[in-house]
Amino acid sequence: MTSAFRHVTIDCSDAYALAGFWSEVLGRPRHEDDRPGDEEALIEDAGLLFVTVPEAKKGKNRIHFDLQPQDRTREEEVERLLALGAALVDDHRRPDGTGWAVLADPEGNEFCVERSAAERAAG
Repeated sequence: MTSAFRHVTIDCSDAYALAGFWSEVLGRPRHEDDRPGDEEALIEDAGLLFVTVPEAKKGKNRIHFDLQPQDRTREEEVERLLALGAALVDDHRRPDGTGWAVLADPEGNEFCVERSAAERAAG
């Protein structure tokens, strides 16, 4: 017998707000029952569960997301995410178009933005 991930759970200070950010990033809605002030918020289609905890984030993430834009370039996606409230943490983009950008969500959780499949195919 094996197990399967049901959710990836992310501790945060405001579950509803952080789920809202990731809902916009992924283009998937929060669960219809989620409301501001709820201690949990779910993006069911993405398997992400946000849980409000009293402790603040400390240090670097031990696990993070690598995002690949589906309908735009990496540069366009980075700009979109910055406009949504992400922050640029580290920039590994190279002049030849390879590399990635490290961003953080509004609560400081790091994630990477890689090139789109079309950009990779183009070289």
